[in-house]
Amino acid sequence: MKAFAYVNAANEKEAIAALGPERGRMLPLAGGMDLLALMKDYVAQPERLVNVKNLDRTVAKTPDGGLRIGAAVTLAALAQHADVRRLYPALAEAAAEVGTPQIRNVGTLGGNLNQRPRCWYFRNEEFPCLKKGGARCFAVDGENQFHAIFGDGPCHIVHPSSLAVPAIALGARFRIVGPAGEREVTAADYYVMPDRNLYGETVLAPNELLTHVILPAPGTAKSATYEVRFKQSHDWPLAMASVALVMNGQTITSARVVMGAVAPVPWRAEGAEAALAGKRISEATATAAADAAVKGAKPMTQNGYKVQIAHTAVKRAILKAGGIAVV
Repeated sequence: MKAFAYVNAANEKEAIAALGPERGRMLPLAGGMDLLALMKDYVAQPERLVNVKNLDRTVAKTPDGGLRIGAAVTLAALAQHADVRRLYPALAEAAAEVGTPQIRNVGTLGGNLNQRPRCWYFRNEEFPCLKKGGARCFAVDGENQFHAIFGDGPCHIVHPSSLAVPAIALGARFRIVGPAGEREVTAADYYVMPDRNLYGETVLAPNELLTHVILPAPGTAKSATYEVRFKQSHDWPLAMASVALVMNGQTITSARVVMGAVAPVPWRAEGAEAALAGKRISEATATAAADAAVKGAKPMTQNGYKVQIAHTAVKRAILKAGGIAVV
């Protein structure tokens, strides 16, 4: 691992002052679950790490009945928080599925939302892939069984954050601070496709920080998350889905359906949302919405199976949100 300087920031102002405008030279460190692995593999080689674990780690109610969650809150605390579990089960469920208990007790909300791709070509220093300034995406002709089925490249990563998927489904906003002050963006606008930012996955500038996730009041919405993984122990999802269904009695008035691990960003399934509007939750309704969700998928040479499991994740997330048992 390359030697680095360490800054223990006591607050947002100190953290921002310690970061810089050049990508990769100064990086924030929270739980370190992702960054330290990148450094050990020489994919990230920062000159300075800025500790941001001292930033806000509270979960507070907002005047409109929503929640304002500090990015430094741990995944374990998020998964166990009574208000999060009651108001936003999709987010609590996703947090509870991340990693192992040891990882959840150290990893943070902000770290999960900002983790880098798990593509083995990106993570291996021997491959000069597109995201590292190279000329090609090695997944196109290589081992692509865990890569994207939506998005059309040019980089075929899948977005690795489990919490970004329910955050978008729940209509969250992200508070960002930087040298110019603070701003808010929707969770959906926070993530960008590779053709907009090949060397990063978000709208964050190198000297900005994500500090809070702000969730609107759920109202009559019912939400749920469903993951399909290769194994039930520590693993990343092969496909996942989060749904938020706004209800009028037993009828869905509107829906948000977001898929994870299928595209370079959390993938909004607008066709599925249209298929749900005005319907009652049932097996047939969920199946039709799942059909619409995977329409247009373009699997690569080794990941065609992902279409079916993405379909399953969407269907079961809808049924789960509606209180219908899934097996």
